[in-house]
Amino acid sequence: MKVETAFIDAHQHFWDLDRNPYPWLQDAEPIPFRYGDYSALKRNYLPADLARDTEGFAPIGTVHIEAEWDRASPVEETRWLTTLAAKTGRPTACVAYAALDSADVEAVMTAQASHRLVRGIRHKPVTSATRTDARRGLSGSMDDERWRKGFALLQRHGLSFDLQAPWWNLDQAADLARDFPTIPIVINHTGLPADRSREGLYGWRRALEGVARTPNVAIKISGLGQRDRPWTQEANIPIIRDTIAIFGVDRCMFASNFPVDSLVASYELILAGFLAAIADCTLAERKMLLHDNAQRIYRL
Repeated sequence: MKVETAFIDAHQHFWDLDRNPYPWLQDAEPIPFRYGDYSALKRNYLPADLARDTEGFAPIGTVHIEAEWDRASPVEETRWLTTLAAKTGRPTACVAYAALDSADVEAVMTAQASHRLVRGIRHKPVTSATRTDARRGLSGSMDDERWRKGFALLQRHGLSFDLQAPWWNLDQAADLARDFPTIPIVINHTGLPADRSREGLYGWRRALEGVARTPNVAIKISGLGQRDRPWTQEANIPIIRDTIAIFGVDRCMFASNFPVDSLVASYELILAGFLAAIADCTLAERKMLLHDNAQRIYRL
């Protein structure tokens, strides 16, 4: 496959299960997972594997997002990634983990920020399991004052925040962004539009429109797989185009979510779908979506 412009993968993961602790990938009891059975991920995934999966169309840079390393020692993941990057050139940058509502958040964030690869923090807030159960003010959510106190520390360190939350909790994200206008927020996985019913897509669009009104929020277009369904352009091009229409070409980024999304599609299929979705954009707009936005937002 030919890609006309250099691109950056704004969301990918590495893990070495022989050396490092990832409970969700190593424990016998699996966690609930939006794609269902994820046993195929229980293998090492390293820069050589990404190179194999992108042979002929490799990204020129990648942003590694914390991969749920053992929460007792999150800075160790960053140390390992720093060594990996020095040896292989991947990743280009990373988003590390710090529990925003923990007693040691200040110390952990300071330690994470001391590493040159780190551009931001991801800590998945408490969210509601379904849109009908959506509630405000839950402990550990984006409404929680203790969680927000930890979030405020990002400004001190010049870090952005990667947010993974379903679209029915993005009203909280909109309030968070308005209350902290100088902290960049990057929504993961397109706001998780798993429900493709007419009602579900209507709610997803309205949620994205609400949070997109705050200029310090960007979004990564990734994670579009559906449980027990093939990844198709027919299903996903409308989602990609709607997202770009809502956020604008200057706040959207391509991301693979590999190897997680290898459960639903090849890297080539995901990238080809994104390219097809943006084919009607100008060359300058395509460069923004594939490269320039990620370079700017993650300061590569």
